[in-house]
Amino acid sequence: MFTKHTRLSAPALPWRATAIALALGLGTGLAAADEPSVQIYGIVDIGVLTQSKSGTAGSLTQVATSGYRQSVWGFRGKEDLGNGLKVFFNLETHFDVDTGEFHGTGDAAGSGPILFRRQANLGLSGDWGQVAFGRQYGPALLAHLATEPRAFKEQFSNIYLFAYNQYAATLGPAPAGINANNDVGIFLKNAIQYRNAFGPVQVGLAYALGEAAGSLKKNSVLAAGVTYTGPVVLSFSYQNMKDGTTGEPVVKHLGFGGAVPIGDFTLKANYLNVKNADPSGAEVSDVNGISLGVDCDWSAANKLTVAYYDNKDRRNHSDATRNLVISNDYSLSKRTLLYVQGAYVDAKAGATIKTTIVAAGVPAQGAKTTLLNVGINHTF
Repeated sequence: MFTKHTRLSAPALPWRATAIALALGLGTGLAAADEPSVQIYGIVDIGVLTQSKSGTAGSLTQVATSGYRQSVWGFRGKEDLGNGLKVFFNLETHFDVDTGEFHGTGDAAGSGPILFRRQANLGLSGDWGQVAFGRQYGPALLAHLATEPRAFKEQFSNIYLFAYNQYAATLGPAPAGINANNDVGIFLKNAIQYRNAFGPVQVGLAYALGEAAGSLKKNSVLAAGVTYTGPVVLSFSYQNMKDGTTGEPVVKHLGFGGAVPIGDFTLKANYLNVKNADPSGAEVSDVNGISLGVDCDWSAANKLTVAYYDNKDRRNHSDATRNLVISNDYSLSKRTLLYVQGAYVDAKAGATIKTTIVAAGVPAQGAKTTLLNVGINHTF
């Protein structure tokens, strides 16, 4: 089953973090030997989202896909080659349940629909760790799964500060420089990634080849993520993207996080900073995301989360939002979950997608907006 997959040689993460990684479709296909060599898996997630303000048009209610986790289907497989060596592959598609369409992509203009938007990779693993080649999740995002207050949920989390600040490097407006070798900083293309565990420390290093003639630097991406899982969880991330024409850094990302379990509670804190630059390397934005939260497992089937986000572009203080999120996840089974999540968003007059926690962007600039999302999430 999908929920049984774990990463080879990884330390035992808290079960919440492990479930998150699996829900994101991050399994390597390196499961127990008695499982099939090829597996179909997926997530189907849909609900209803209502908000008090939507731009200047008033309130809005809609059927919303992927409120808790992204809706995906995919294939993963493995083969034991002997002598401790295994081969694995991952192919994963992102779709919208409300319409049945492919989910939009953050790839460079002209890319068209991407069948395997999230993963299309092949790799090898052994006692030395694992290495994967192709389109794949970058290690920077993975490092913070257990320390971001809402574990980078698809709605109302800083996954959008992380993604939209790197979206400018593919499809965003000028004057940001262009790096066409990534999809919103989360999915790296033409990438080589090494992952391994050293005791309680999980390390991921990735390099996306720019494939620019005469230069190893132009259009490249260098990314790293480190997670320590012990009595507490600590996380670190780094990502650097180079312009496809000049080779100058156009996106610089840095992140730190921590999580402390105290009985039924887990306290979390996370800091993300992303700087965007023009093709000459001159800085055009400097966005900070500070988030605090607490999880409470108040029953065997229920988890309550309260999170606060304060996001701001330090070069433009009117581009800022302050956000309070309260949610409850109720597990009907190991694979089916009901969720209720509400957010209060205080957006400044210049707020943009770079400081949002809402999937569709800023609900209303210069306004205070309440949002409520009720949905169901099923994995198979």
